[in-house]
Amino acid sequence: MMKVGFVSILGRPNVGKSTILNGLLNQKVSIVTDKSQTTRNNIRGIYNSEEAQVIFVDTPGVHKPRQVLGQRMNTMAYSTAHDVDVNMLIVDASQHFGTGDEYLLEHLDIKKTPLIIVFNKIDQARLPHVNELKEKYLSYLPEAHIVETVATEKFNLDDLLKKVLSLLPKGMPFYPTEVVTDKDEIFQIKEIIREKTLKILKEEVPHSIAVYMENIEWEKNPMPIKANIIVEKDSQKGIVIGANGKRIKLIGTRARQDIETLLKKHVYLELQVRVEKDWRSNEKALETFGYKLEK
Repeated sequence: MMKVGFVSILGRPNVGKSTILNGLLNQKVSIVTDKSQTTRNNIRGIYNSEEAQVIFVDTPGVHKPRQVLGQRMNTMAYSTAHDVDVNMLIVDASQHFGTGDEYLLEHLDIKKTPLIIVFNKIDQARLPHVNELKEKYLSYLPEAHIVETVATEKFNLDDLLKKVLSLLPKGMPFYPTEVVTDKDEIFQIKEIIREKTLKILKEEVPHSIAVYMENIEWEKNPMPIKANIIVEKDSQKGIVIGANGKRIKLIGTRARQDIETLLKKHVYLELQVRVEKDWRSNEKALETFGYKLEK
C-alpha cells in the first residue's frame, strides 16, 4: 500500500501558497503573480511517485472580505480545511504578526487535523524575527509541525514533502498517475489569460479582473479562442486596452505563448474587454465567471 491523501495549502493572501504547490509538483498548475488574492478557486495539484499519491489543494488566501467573491473565496478555504488528511498553513516569515494573522487563526478550524506550519520566505527575515513568529503561531497551535522554506528557490521543499508523507495514511490512489490537476483545459486557459493580465496591469485594477470564455473551436488548427476580460468600470476598460490597444495586445501575445505550450498546438487568441458593473458582489455573475462554491 502506498501513502495517499489530501493536503490543504492554506494561508493569508500572497504568502507563497501557489509557488509552494508548483514547486512540490515540479510543474505549474496554479498561476502566480505578485498581486494578493491571485488564487480564487480551490485547485488540486497531484503528486505521484511509486510510493505515494498526494492531492494538494491550493486554496484562496484568507482575508477580511469586502465583496461576495471574497466571502466565497474564504468559504472555499474553510471547507477544505475540514476535508483533508493534513493541513499546511503557509506563513510569510518576512512579515510581522498582525490583525490579518489573528483573523486567519480565529476563522480557520485546523486543530483536529495533523498540521504543518510552513514559514516561507525565510531568506527575507532575520532569525530572531522568525523565532518570534514561530512562538506566536505555536501559542495558538502548539501541536503543529514546523518547516522553513524559500519556495521561489525550492529550498527545503523536499523536507516539506517528507514531512507531509510521514503524516499521510496508506491507501489506494484516487487519480490515474498521469493526472496532475483536476482543472480542465478551459479553466487553465482562462487562468493563463488572467495571470498575464494581472502581471501587466497597474495595482488598482487586478482585483476587478475576471475572464469569460466565449468560444473555442477545438478541431481547427490554428485553434480559434475568443475570451472576454471582465472589469467593473469603464475607466478600467481603458486601462486594460491601453493606448492604441498596446496593453491588450501584449496580454494576448504572452497568454497565447503559454496556451500553445499547454495545448501543444497553435492558437489564434482574440481578447475583448467587457464591463460588468460590481460583478464581484453579483451572485449570478460569480456563477457565470466560474466562482461557484463546491458542493
